[in-house]
Amino acid sequence: MGPHGKESAGKVKNSRFAFKEFSHSIKPYWISITFSVLLAVGSAILGLFTPKLLGDMTNIAINSYPNINWGEISSKAITVVILFASSAILQYAQAFVLAVVSAHYTKDLREKIIDKIARLPISYFDKHKYGDILSRMTNDVDVLTTSMSQEIADVSLSVTILIGVMTMMLTISVPLSLVAFIVVPISVVVVGRIANFAHKYFREQQATLGVLNSKIEEDYAGLIIIKSNSFEGAATSSFGETNDKLARATTKAQIFSSLSFPVTHIFTNLGYIAICVMGGMFVIDKSLTIGGVQAFIQYVSRFNRPITEIASTTTTIQSLLAASERIFEFLSEPEEEPDFEPALTIPSIKGEVEFRNVCFSYDGVTPIIKDFSVKVAPGTNVAIVGPTGAGKTTIINLLMRFYEPDSGDIVIDGVPIKEIKRADVRQLFGMVLQDTWLFSGTVDENLRYGRKDASLSDIKAAAKFCNIEHIIEALPHGYKTMISEDSDNVSAGEKQLLTIARAMVANPPMLILDEATSNVDTRTEHLIQESFEKITHGRTSFVIAHRLSTIRNADLILVMRDGRIVEQGNHETLLKANGFYAELYNSQFAEN
Repeated sequence: MGPHGKESAGKVKNSRFAFKEFSHSIKPYWISITFSVLLAVGSAILGLFTPKLLGDMTNIAINSYPNINWGEISSKAITVVILFASSAILQYAQAFVLAVVSAHYTKDLREKIIDKIARLPISYFDKHKYGDILSRMTNDVDVLTTSMSQEIADVSLSVTILIGVMTMMLTISVPLSLVAFIVVPISVVVVGRIANFAHKYFREQQATLGVLNSKIEEDYAGLIIIKSNSFEGAATSSFGETNDKLARATTKAQIFSSLSFPVTHIFTNLGYIAICVMGGMFVIDKSLTIGGVQAFIQYVSRFNRPITEIASTTTTIQSLLAASERIFEFLSEPEEEPDFEPALTIPSIKGEVEFRNVCFSYDGVTPIIKDFSVKVAPGTNVAIVGPTGAGKTTIINLLMRFYEPDSGDIVIDGVPIKEIKRADVRQLFGMVLQDTWLFSGTVDENLRYGRKDASLSDIKAAAKFCNIEHIIEALPHGYKTMISEDSDNVSAGEKQLLTIARAMVANPPMLILDEATSNVDTRTEHLIQESFEKITHGRTSFVIAHRLSTIRNADLILVMRDGRIVEQGNHETLLKANGFYAELYNSQFAEN
């Protein structure tokens, strides 16, 4: 879904937007494209003379019969062969140039999309499905670049042939030419109406394809959950509905766009019949030669072909515009607000963090964080607890500047983070999330992700800290073992341990642990807690925990409820207060 203004706009505005943005995007390639057009024009011009020469050969044969002048005929035949060969060479050169342009344009366009993804706010990805974004980067880019190279070749050839053929036809017979020309405006009007009608279905086709890709991605990622809940039938049915919708949109788009060819063909054939009848009459009254009629009929055939090809390109053009619209709507999405200028820095980080009357809502209507204020001394181990939906993860999102507060300030060592570059703020923290993520690469490469210059001894020390060293060394190739694309060659607990070790390798000034021990067993959890105590010693850290047993040693526990801090203190103090924390804690250990 693009910006609201564009999405709600009519198809004419969207088409203009798509064409304008597409035209602007190919500006760096104008020289190559112009050169390819010139090659096409040259190829078409060379091919224009062959019907006239063939007609001349026919007239020579008729006029010199029975003593046919084979010498003159052979000379013209050689000229025809040379023209055909030269035209073919130029046409191949044009195709070669366009292939190079298309490949580079595709590469540049995908790089722009990747760069755009990096500059979009997190809120965009919260509101849009990954499958749709992936579809824009793959399917839509392929459609756009393929259509571009095809249309530049077809249109430049067709327009040149059309103009050239019209000129040659006029030199042979003006009356016959007028009969051929009368079908052009009729065809253009009809094809234009059909193209406008078909566009909305091409737009629907590309949008539905994005939805379909999202469903495929979701179903594939959640295949185990689908099977464990016997949800295959419902998932298949939901996919089928979207697939049917795509089939209907594609069918309508192709049906209406394909009308342009037969409609054009009807008018051109009617003109062709009239030309044959009139041409025969002109030969009888000797105002035209047989060779002239032969050449004119060949030109009529060539005249009809570019008209037909231009008509048939409406399908490709509609696909191009639909794909272009989706791509450039994405590239025009609002980006993160620019960093504060001049951006401030913290020369020597101490780790004092303060929230000052912070308020925040995701939609600008429903408040999630309400007047949140707390001051954390350097080196404090802070635990944030509370029921689901209390705002715990939102606090971390604000701290990392994934979102900006609606009001209030977050300050690190006396400097508001809104006046620090986002990248600099995020480098201050090492994050370990509940949702583990490893990329396809070696164990060593995954552990170096946050610190490329880390030595092997640093990596091994972090692995030992996380009690995963023996697991890594037991792998087939140790630290050089490849992690598969879906990380399915390591267990969930091992993935969690690797992400923790990755944060430790980065050695950041502060840490954020969002339910970081959720996927490990009790014994491993105990070992990780010991490692956490080592790495968090003297370092400001924020721990979100649902298992309250894991944060008993925290220096400060913030108890949240409905976006506010309702209690704060250490474990013993909060238990003695017998408030909301004690209620949460006791409910977890009621059986014990």
